[in-house]
Amino acid sequence: MSELFNVLTIPFLLAMFLAVTMGGSGTAPSFSAAYGANVIKRSVIPGLFGVMVLAGALIAGKQVSLTLGDGLLDHSFFTPVNTSIILLSVALSLLISNLIGVPQSTSQSTVLAIAGAATALNGLNTRKLFFEIIPFWVLLPIISFLIMFFLTKWVFPVLKSKVLTYKFGEINQNGKWLKVLLVLSSLYVAFSIGANNVANAAAPIASLTANEIGSDSIKNFMPIIILSVLIVAPCFAIGSSLLGHKVTETTGKEIIEVTPFYATVIAIIVASLLIFASVTKGIPTSLVQLNGAAFIALSISKKGLKSTFKNKIVRRFFVVWSVAPIFSYFLTLILISMFK
Repeated sequence: MSELFNVLTIPFLLAMFLAVTMGGSGTAPSFSAAYGANVIKRSVIPGLFGVMVLAGALIAGKQVSLTLGDGLLDHSFFTPVNTSIILLSVALSLLISNLIGVPQSTSQSTVLAIAGAATALNGLNTRKLFFEIIPFWVLLPIISFLIMFFLTKWVFPVLKSKVLTYKFGEINQNGKWLKVLLVLSSLYVAFSIGANNVANAAAPIASLTANEIGSDSIKNFMPIIILSVLIVAPCFAIGSSLLGHKVTETTGKEIIEVTPFYATVIAIIVASLLIFASVTKGIPTSLVQLNGAAFIALSISKKGLKSTFKNKIVRRFFVVWSVAPIFSYFLTLILISMFK
């Protein structure tokens, strides 16, 4: 038992470190609107975020865990060294993104890190990557963009309701139902993060643990995944507390000033698409890109295409979104090739 503990210590610590960085990224799309409207105190956000992430992972995260734990790369390749390199590569790419202040896709970094390992080990499931996962990555942000653009361009202007224009400072005196909706949508997004993103850290260490315990444990893989989730998910709350504030400011204010109503609509659209990807196909999907696409759609409908893409934050988003997953892929590929 002590030997098993020693083997698993470093991978589990790296998985927890990765979960901390994911907590920093995930806080922005979850609670930025409710916090900005003074509907919820900053001190309680990490706790609520952690609870809902755990619930989402346990209730709706099974398929994503199976995709990352065995779908792209056979579980037998998840050795202590390989697993540690995968988790380290993802954590470094996300930590850099958080420090820059741009929320990055954990799922894309994780998938490409595993793909990098699989390439080095000649075990990549190319069909899963190129015909299932990547098409979802392209399609879902487009859907998020189109839904939000349609609503903000042609549906909401017809409504002419004061609720649409309430600013964050005005919501305390008006729109009591909007306060409730803000909180519920925040919890909903956190739940969707648990359903999709916890597996990025939990699935690799679950496969590693199963390998170290023995072949019989693969037949009972779900209890190992659940145990991994119970260890990893609380670290999201820590990351939310330590790293969440800067990313929240970037997403919520520097693309376009958004009212509580529009922030709530974006949250519902994004969380619904993420849960759909999680429970139907088990596809690890980028919440921050779905969120960013919806914000860009809102900006284009309000300010126009040219003005939106002049925004340096929008341009920085696309650069970081492109570079970080590729960084994870090549770092993992190089390191595993060296240790192989």
